[in-house]
Amino acid sequence: MAYPKWNWQKEKWPHFSYNQVALKSLEYQFMQANGIALGTFKHVNNDEKDELLIEILVNEALKTSEIEGEYLDRDSIQESIKKNLGLKSTKRNLPPAEFGISEMMVDLSQRYNQPLTHDRLFQWHTMLTSGRRDLIDIGRYRTHEDPMQVVSGRLDRQIVHYEAPPSKAMKKEMEAFVLWFNRIHGQSENTMLPLAKAGIAHFYFLAIHPFEDGNGRIARGLSEKSISMSIQRPALISLSQIIEAKKKDYYSFLEAHNTTLDLTNWLLYFGQTILDAQDNTLKIIEFLIEKAKFFDRFSNQLNDRQTKAIKRIFNAGHEGFKGGLSADNYIRIVKTSASTATRDLKDLVDKRILLKTGNLKSTRYWLALGKK
Repeated sequence: MAYPKWNWQKEKWPHFSYNQVALKSLEYQFMQANGIALGTFKHVNNDEKDELLIEILVNEALKTSEIEGEYLDRDSIQESIKKNLGLKSTKRNLPPAEFGISEMMVDLSQRYNQPLTHDRLFQWHTMLTSGRRDLIDIGRYRTHEDPMQVVSGRLDRQIVHYEAPPSKAMKKEMEAFVLWFNRIHGQSENTMLPLAKAGIAHFYFLAIHPFEDGNGRIARGLSEKSISMSIQRPALISLSQIIEAKKKDYYSFLEAHNTTLDLTNWLLYFGQTILDAQDNTLKIIEFLIEKAKFFDRFSNQLNDRQTKAIKRIFNAGHEGFKGGLSADNYIRIVKTSASTATRDLKDLVDKRILLKTGNLKSTRYWLALGKK
């Protein structure tokens, strides 16, 4: 069975096309949401800004890895992010996988405005593959002679979803990609709008698939770098958190465009993904503002155990403590007796700090933010 003619084999490669009119509404919504985020950000103090940055970078590091089937430890990533940001960290020995992806996330955030270079891509790849011994090419483009294919199914009945350009073409392809990326983000380039830049950069890089492993994570990082360069500040969004929630859609849209240079539908999907990530960031900012208001109002009404438990709930982020807080959770978090936990939780409900749902063993407690 002959494979289809892949996009990189087409005569006009790598000149992608798309319907600018179709994308216009999403581009407008993106700029509107960017303005709202800037306005809301002004109400956040410096400590909260650090917390926001850590929250988003941790989410991105976790989810971009989960998309690739790698499940990392959240606490280790959080401490790695803090360490790479130069903030106080409680751990010294951090796992290489967690530290490496965190190092890349921080680098993307802090050096977003610098031109893309081959060396920077090599550095990111080295960070991502820290501790790996199963790869031939680390910190350089792939050199193996075997076809770089995206496949699924049994070994004897594999389905080839995509085959990237051969390794011998990597130097030429990546020279063209880096040149293109820097050109569209240059000051003289004003014709391509932010969502189109980020979406095409993501797709173009993945189509080349220049590394032996880590291409998806770097592609998503390049999208966030692209957005940051377009708005001239760190994007502060977690694209991967939105992508991972509907991972099948992500791969379906990628596969649907493996044999075409018209990226309209891909850009419509990816543009909406960016908008959803923006909305998620706004929710995090609003959550941090509510958190500050909460402690201003209630800090003097909490005992040490209650304070510890409430902080643990807040640390779960704006989506809340998974499954709600149970009495057993409370006992484990603050290391107290069942009778003391019962009194503490009743007191928090009476003060309308927590909301109570369910009965007996199904009883759960939730922060009552915005419900006073």
